[in-house]
Amino acid sequence: MTDRVDEANAPVVAEGVRGSRPSGPSRALVTGGSSGLGAALCRALVARGDQVVSADVNLPAEPIDGVGYLTLDVRSDQDWSDAVAWVDREWGGLDVLFNNAGVAGGGRVDVAGIEEWEWITGINLFGVVRGTKAFVPMMKRQRSGLIVNTASLAGLVHPAGMGSYNAVKAAVVAFTETLGHELAEYGIRAAVVCPSYFRTGLVDAMQGTDTAVGEVIGALVAHAPLGPDEIAAAVLEALDRGEELILPDEAARAAYELKVTDRAAYDDLMRKQAARLNAMGAR
Repeated sequence: MTDRVDEANAPVVAEGVRGSRPSGPSRALVTGGSSGLGAALCRALVARGDQVVSADVNLPAEPIDGVGYLTLDVRSDQDWSDAVAWVDREWGGLDVLFNNAGVAGGGRVDVAGIEEWEWITGINLFGVVRGTKAFVPMMKRQRSGLIVNTASLAGLVHPAGMGSYNAVKAAVVAFTETLGHELAEYGIRAAVVCPSYFRTGLVDAMQGTDTAVGEVIGALVAHAPLGPDEIAAAVLEALDRGEELILPDEAARAAYELKVTDRAAYDDLMRKQAARLNAMGAR
């Protein structure tokens, strides 16, 4: 991994994420911080006065003032080891780990190939696991820390045509809850973020042979009412309140409430959506 932190984009020091440290600024690492929700989280954290480093496979076209940058592939154990070494050397600890990096994918079960499942699982699930395993020893020594994993509403509500994406995001939800129980005695919190569709470039890099699914998801994202900055602001507010399951937008909250309170209506809606997708054919 290449150390890309320079003086022009060195992390700043000021007030931090409330509740993650006894006092002073929070030291936060954000994966996938070069674009989308990751970049929005970096902007919001810096605006609050936190020390922030973005870890991504690519450097952003327009770096954010006050954000440090590391090159990191979440699939690489060596990159994670290097990230831990950088944090230990430069900061002496980490208060907030945002396991945010992810990719979009999906496809009906008889259309999507196994290699598509392996690709999305390696990034969206094992990337989260690797990052957590890398930094938990440091947080245990500190007896403090906050792990924030970006999942999706798809981790709670499971539309047709998105089997692989739904499965890995549901796994991230379950993994995060497990962490919260397992690490509580060390003073470490865990939270999972489950937004509905919001405007992001993630879909532009969506992979999959089921192009009908890509068309549907692309349209939903394009017409979403919120952008990443609004989601990021809602996430930080929820973290300040101590929430562990974060539904940062009204659409996500409404969809999850329907599933919990009226399962028959939820199933009917999901199956109607599946029928419309199937009517489009495998293309």
